[in-house]
Amino acid sequence: MKTEERELDGLRYLIRFPDGFDAEKKYPLVIFLHGAGTRGDDIEVLKRNAFFRITAEMPQFSFVAVAPLCSRNSWWDVFETLEKLVRQTASLPCVDHTRVSLIGNSMGGYGTWALGMSMPEYFSCLVPICGGGMYWNASRLQNVPVWAFHGGKDQTVLPRESEKMVEAVNRKGGNARLTIYPENGHNSWDDTYRDPEVLRWMLSRVNDGAPSPDEKMDAVIYG
Repeated sequence: MKTEERELDGLRYLIRFPDGFDAEKKYPLVIFLHGAGTRGDDIEVLKRNAFFRITAEMPQFSFVAVAPLCSRNSWWDVFETLEKLVRQTASLPCVDHTRVSLIGNSMGGYGTWALGMSMPEYFSCLVPICGGGMYWNASRLQNVPVWAFHGGKDQTVLPRESEKMVEAVNRKGGNARLTIYPENGHNSWDDTYRDPEVLRWMLSRVNDGAPSPDEKMDAVIYG
């Protein structure tokens, strides 16, 4: 898999292309938001993140993967740039804009809920891991499938945080589910990334109402 380092308005990010990548074809996109343990200025740490290590070993992982690096206190500090990154990467010529997944763990799990609620029209599905969020705003996710994950023994972010979000989405008529790993602590992400059923579910989600790509953005991002 080929990985490139790029930057958008000071936000550094990685973009990884699947094996056998053909620029003339369209691929599903997954945007990954890391947790606080990867935060900082060293993009090499992001390259070694469990998300990249585990999915690199999965031959069926056919996504173009985009992962920004949070060098500030939290994703909230770069939130507007994150939104811009979603819009621009979803507009890449090689991306199927109807199949844009968002996944993140811990701090990135909170970021996944928040970014999904901020711009739900862009995403075909969300996979928030050991996160939580503004459950009072859950109606924003009525049309976005969600599969959340949490460790049953997590003392860093209590499982109730995921439960509240999933319950709120479903109360508003959405389609959210939650998997609890009963023996896991805070690290519920390794098991999630390794699960081929999660990958199949993400690949099967399609957002027919996604915004059409902006041709002007394509030229800027794709060179």
